[in-house]
Amino acid sequence: MSETAPDAGRDDEFAVPDIDLPSDAFDAVLDALADRDPGDRLRFEGFAVGVDDDGYTLEPAGGDARTGLSERDLHAALVGRAPAVTDWYAFERVVGEFGPRRAFLRWIEDADGETVASRYAALAEGIERAWGELKVTATITDRGERRYDVRHEADAGTPVGDLDAYDDPLDARDLVTLDERGRYRPLKTAPTLAGGWVFPDLGPRDAYETIETIYPATVANWHREREGELDVTHWRETMERQSGIYGVVKTWDRGEGYEHVNWVAEACCDDSQCLKRREWQYDDETDLDVDGGDGAFPCREPCSVVVSAARKWTRLESEQPRTYEFDLTPSEKEQVESIIDAVADGRIDEIREADTKEGANRYRTRFLRAKLFDEDGNLGGVPTEPDEDAEE
Repeated sequence: MSETAPDAGRDDEFAVPDIDLPSDAFDAVLDALADRDPGDRLRFEGFAVGVDDDGYTLEPAGGDARTGLSERDLHAALVGRAPAVTDWYAFERVVGEFGPRRAFLRWIEDADGETVASRYAALAEGIERAWGELKVTATITDRGERRYDVRHEADAGTPVGDLDAYDDPLDARDLVTLDERGRYRPLKTAPTLAGGWVFPDLGPRDAYETIETIYPATVANWHREREGELDVTHWRETMERQSGIYGVVKTWDRGEGYEHVNWVAEACCDDSQCLKRREWQYDDETDLDVDGGDGAFPCREPCSVVVSAARKWTRLESEQPRTYEFDLTPSEKEQVESIIDAVADGRIDEIREADTKEGANRYRTRFLRAKLFDEDGNLGGVPTEPDEDAEE
């Protein structure tokens, strides 16, 4: 705990006794003043400081300026205003650049909407923010330094000792490769991030790099959107630049409407499949009919997963429809619908083996197969490719 120096011009808002003024922060103030012209003030929340020919100047908001201060006097004055000084130092010198990293870290603690005093009080308790499936907790040391805990939201409240702890942002690359069942995750923003790990004590820059490694480009695109600079590439434009094996996707656009793109977006871009909020549409003038999701970070163009899936579906949709006839009971029709829903929503693993009331139950599905499939695996005994001679 630092001792607050006497200062008649100090504002009570800055009398926070448990924040020290680190020498690094004070040296940064002196360096910043040395780079300024006389009379050009360095501004903090609630006051400003400057340097003139007769020494340093402190100008409290709404108070009389103190001039002719020595370096020691200035230090004593800033000790009583340590929260404001350390807040300036944290973002101006530690975080640095005016870009996505700075904007994101300030957003975590609502630095553009709350006072230093209120934020430091909240940081002392821990400020929690959600980012996709991540829970990010920001705290503060008695020197005004920000520290960040990054973990899966499912592990909120789990002691650090019960999780695998990391401190290098690059370690996150291995954590996002597989889901909890050991399957490869082709889409890094899919809601399939495995838990059981934590980055318990990161500085501002490492926290940003860790989050961007887990969810690549999400902070950058979020920042572009906030600045009104998000460059969106719609479906038509994306498909027009496809070539090679992916060029077949362009055959879907033949003036027949865009219903197929709605199907693609509903299949791939729903909140249950991707944490991004889809901002791309069919083209500049035509919005899709399906919802784009509620994610915190935007999706600016159809991703490689969408393009790859659309290529396969383009080929499948090129087939000519046929009419197949087989008999189903009403319950069997509903069961087929339940199976499709369960697979599409990823609920198969949630269905208990003993719950035969559930249409997608494994035993009930096996019963349906035993009843309706012939020895060649044809539903209702009807071949997929019927023998034309036999039909005649």
